[in-house]
Amino acid sequence: MTDSHKNDKHKAAMEKQKTKVDNNIERADEERGVALLLTGNGKGKSSSAFGMVMRALGYGQKVAVIQFIKGEQLSGEEIYLREKCPEVAFYQMGTGFTWNTQDRSGDIAAAEKTWAFAKPLLQDPSIDLVVLDEITYMLAYKYLDEDEVVTTINQRPREQSVVVTGRGGGTALRDVVDTVSEVKDIKHAFTSGIKARKGVDF
Repeated sequence: MTDSHKNDKHKAAMEKQKTKVDNNIERADEERGVALLLTGNGKGKSSSAFGMVMRALGYGQKVAVIQFIKGEQLSGEEIYLREKCPEVAFYQMGTGFTWNTQDRSGDIAAAEKTWAFAKPLLQDPSIDLVVLDEITYMLAYKYLDEDEVVTTINQRPREQSVVVTGRGGGTALRDVVDTVSEVKDIKHAFTSGIKARKGVDF
């Protein structure tokens, strides 16, 4: 095949692709906030959520970040938000991983306290983006009432977007969010004996 034929074939394929994209853009005519669930066994769910935090802040939007589970060890995102972005409403449950605490009643109390911070933010129309990092574990372990969490997310202000991260999440949560992305674990450095890396993993 000559270069001319290759160019013609490429041009035809791109024209077809452009028509498809343009049609999809034209059909998407509803303007409102969106709810996203980032789930799966792979690395990158929270990292993706914090990418959206940076994106929203770049547009001068108002952001809130609530982290369930994490909090015993400082993370780069926590350091950055606390030092560089004091305007971000930031809260951590602060108990660390549940397999370390091994204290169900204490974990439930901490989860409920954290949810008490998060819930009003999900009812505040001035907040553009709310991140509920690792809240799916709170639902899976039944530390929080699933119906209340799902209903609150579903009834949030129309223009507010919310990002939920963590493995699983349950059918009810998947049903009310607009986008579900699953991060697949194909290969991970940790399983090969490589320690978690500052700036990459935490």
